[in-house]
Amino acid sequence: MAGRTHIPTKSSALIAMIADEDTVTGFLLAGVGNVDLRRKTNYLIVDSKTTVKAIEDAFKEFTAKEDIAVVLISQYVANMIRFLVDSYNRPVPAILEIPSKDHPYDPAHDSVLSRVKYLFSTESVASGRR
Repeated sequence: MAGRTHIPTKSSALIAMIADEDTVTGFLLAGVGNVDLRRKTNYLIVDSKTTVKAIEDAFKEFTAKEDIAVVLISQYVANMIRFLVDSYNRPVPAILEIPSKDHPYDPAHDSVLSRVKYLFSTESVASGRR
């Protein structure tokens, strides 16, 4: 159908991760990891030596790949590239910000939550005009 977003089949859809070592390791142990034929992984481990440019490049790479359905990114990492996360507006892959053990979750910085709040505030204003 025209206008519909193509979502990869269950056998090919991947989850990508951009997070600290402990978070990525937990998801890798759960079976999220993948290495393609070009030896590219579907995750980036962020530590004190990781540059913002490397995080930006990984985010752009993961959001451009056809076989990725969800990108999980630690919220503190997302804050480093907030301009990219906030400007991303495609439905697939979905971007989900997750907490890490060293950085607690802050709903004020969650781009998905802020979009939902905006949507409902717009709808409530529109429904009040009826």
